[in-house]
Formats: sequence, C-alpha cells, structure tokens
Amino acid sequence: MAGRSVQTDPVRSPSPEPLSDAERARGRRLAIASHPAGNAFGLALSEFLPTLALLALGAGETLVGSQSAIRTGANLLQLPTLRRVARIPKRQILLRGHLLAVIGMLPLLAFGPLREAAASGARWPAWIALGSLAIASAGISIGNTVWFPMLRAYVDPDRIGRFFGILRSGWHATLILFYVGSALWLARHPGGFAPLFGVVFALGILRFLLIFRMPEQSELSSQAIRVREAFALVFADPRLRRLMTTVTTGQALRAAVLPFAIVMLRREVGFSDAQLLATTIASFTGGLVSLYFWGRIIDERGAAVVFFATSIGLALLTLCLLVVARAGEQAFAGALLFFFGYALLAAGFGLADTHVLFRLTPVEAPARTLVAASVSVGLVAAIVPLVAGFGLERGLSITPDRILVYDVFFVIMALLQAVNWWPARGFGRAFDRQETRVPGAAEDPAGDLDHPQPASSETST
Repeated sequence: MAGRSVQTDPVRSPSPEPLSDAERARGRRLAIASHPAGNAFGLALSEFLPTLALLALGAGETLVGSQSAIRTGANLLQLPTLRRVARIPKRQILLRGHLLAVIGMLPLLAFGPLREAAASGARWPAWIALGSLAIASAGISIGNTVWFPMLRAYVDPDRIGRFFGILRSGWHATLILFYVGSALWLARHPGGFAPLFGVVFALGILRFLLIFRMPEQSELSSQAIRVREAFALVFADPRLRRLMTTVTTGQALRAAVLPFAIVMLRREVGFSDAQLLATTIASFTGGLVSLYFWGRIIDERGAAVVFFATSIGLALLTLCLLVVARAGEQAFAGALLFFFGYALLAAGFGLADTHVLFRLTPVEAPARTLVAASVSVGLVAAIVPLVAGFGLERGLSITPDRILVYDVFFVIMALLQAVNWWPARGFGRAFDRQETRVPGAAEDPAGDLDHPQPASSETST
C-alpha cells in the first residue's frame, strides 16, 4: 500500500491492486481443496452432532435452543473483527479464528467422562459441552468474517452459482462420509461421541494447513473500518434490505425447525442416535445431489424463481413433520425423506442468497457489505431458536399431549416459511442484467463488476 493515497470518504476504501489471474486461480483451488475439511469441521460443531451430544448429556429444550442461538449469535463477533480488517491481513484473521475454534473444541474430546458424570445425575457436563461449542462457534465466526470477502476476489460474477455449487458439493460429500461412519460407530457404541469429536479435531488441523497459503486482495487502510458506516452502506440499498428480510427469516426458520425436529424424533418418537445420524446423512445427500444444478439454474434464470420454489417447498416439508411423528413403523423412512428434501431445497435457497449478495458486493472492498449483512442475519436468527426452545419447554410442561405442542410449533414455522420468498421476488434475470454495485462503494479499478472484461485463459473452477 506504500505510495498509494487514501481516499477521505470513510465509507470508501483504497482501491487495491486486483489479484492476478494466477492468484485468483490459486485461490479457487485452495478454497475448493480446503472447504471439505473446513465446513465439515464447522458444521459438525454446529448442527446435528452437537444436538445429539447435548441430548446424550441430558440437556433440555432450552439448552438445545441455546446452542442453536449461540451458533448463529456468534456472528456478532464479526463486528469487532471487521474493525480489524483495515489493520490485520484477512488471512491472519482467518487462521487465528480457525485456531481458536480448534482449541475451543478440546473439552469435547473428553466426552466419555462427561457422559459418565451426566449419567450419575450431574448437570454440569452439558454446560461444559455448551461452553466448548460456544468457543468453537466464536472462532468459526471470527474466521468467517473474512472467508467470503476472500472468496469474492476469486470469483467471476457470471459464475457465482456454479462456483459455489462445486465448493459446497465437496463438503457435503465429506460430511456424508463422516456421518455414515458415525452412524455405524454409534450403532455399536451408543453414546460414544468422543472418537467422533476426535475426527472433527483432525479435520480442523487439516483445514488449517490448507488455508495457510490462500491469497487475498488487501483491504488494509490507514482509516479504521467503522461498523456504523458498514451497516449504513448495506441498509442504504433497498435491494439489500429486501434480500436481508428473506434471508434472515429463512435462516431463523431453519435454525428453529431442524434442531427441534431432531429433539422430537429422539424424545417423542424414540429414534436412536444411529437413526438420527442416518437422517443427517440423508440431509447432506440432498444437498450434494442438488447443489451444482441449483447453481446452473440460478446463473441462467436468476435467483427469484429459486427463492419462490424453495420457500414453498420448505413450508410443505415442515408440515410433513406432523405426519412423520404419527407414522409408526414408517416414521424412520418418513424422516429420511424429510431431511433429504429439506436439505435439497435449503441448498438452493442458500445458493440464491449467495448469488444475489455477491452481485451486490463490490469486489475491491467486500468485507464491509458481507459482514454487515451476515451479522444482521445472524442476530435475528439467533433469537428465534432460543425463543422457540423456551416456548416448547413451557408448552411441554403444561400439557400431556407432547406431540400436539410440536404440531403447533411446526405449523407456525410452515406459515412463516410459505411467505418468505415475497421480499426477494425481484431478483430475477432482469436484476442480473442491471448494474448491481452498492451505492457509495469504491469504483472498481479493474472495470465494471457486473460486465467484466473477457476472461483470460485461466482454468475455471
């Protein structure tokens, strides 16, 4: 940055030298190579496995809801981290955050003694596990502050959907293998979560080694990044406000529906840990088989049609949980179909979200927009599962018909999901053909973001 003048507008950032074609290609390769280990590590410490582990330690609905709330609420840590993007290279922030997550999960390696203490009636093991998961979530969130901004510098706008379809397919395949092995292990060793957390720890170490050489487009500046101005940058754009409404509601609903679907199946229907992990395998299989095709649909037809189809589909699937709970011997097959279909549709919703957000994000200074958007989504999404857990626990305490309490909950979630596509209805192909830069963002020194110059001969990922 030596010799480069810094603009005085605090919302704008200096215009850094763009990454070379070779650096962008290397960044894509390392992202694709590291993401199977990285997201398998992150999701194994945030979804499904933590819920089962907490249930094995005797946690109630409120504690399960708290874990889901902590996972999404940890996004708030991205605000103080964002302020440091102007002072600390993004790769260093990524490495430090990931290392904190790896260290934070260490108590889970002693799950055996924790489970023995819980079996004797102690309540502290569940709290220790929750604290460990919270530290891991904090580290993951800190690293995620710069993960998408780093990826933004690698991706061509017209290939966002396909790039993320490939990227996410890798970690879906890895998690399928992990959960297949986990289900087989738990079928023979009920409650034996310690070796599974050992595999997660190894994945965390592997990811650390792979991301060590990832290139970055610098956002270092003599001016600090002000959080207030980052939020102003996001909410000044009505398109981002509409996107945030749909995405926030969608993530909040998912954070509430999936954990309590697992709790219902475990406690009210009687599924074993191995059966619940089988539903997890079905879930990631649904994502794996659909991601690349969702990416092509979004790149070719726009995001609006995908938001509509997935929102309606997720609402109908949520209602299907009312049938699954009463399906008797067919409940397991019904649960497999539910988790497969839910993940298939959620994968499309997530890719549509990323497609629109990346098109609205300036390539030369992405951290401000991406972090402010992420935190806005995470804050609301953190509240919903916590409130849901408290409400379910209260409802279960006052009526003997426990399934009815879950029925009411899932009907409410389905109704909200069914109308969730409406704010995002304008993000079709016409939107993709428009100039989509965020108002107030710095000019792109390499040319028009949404009408880039012809690509070089680099190999596309």
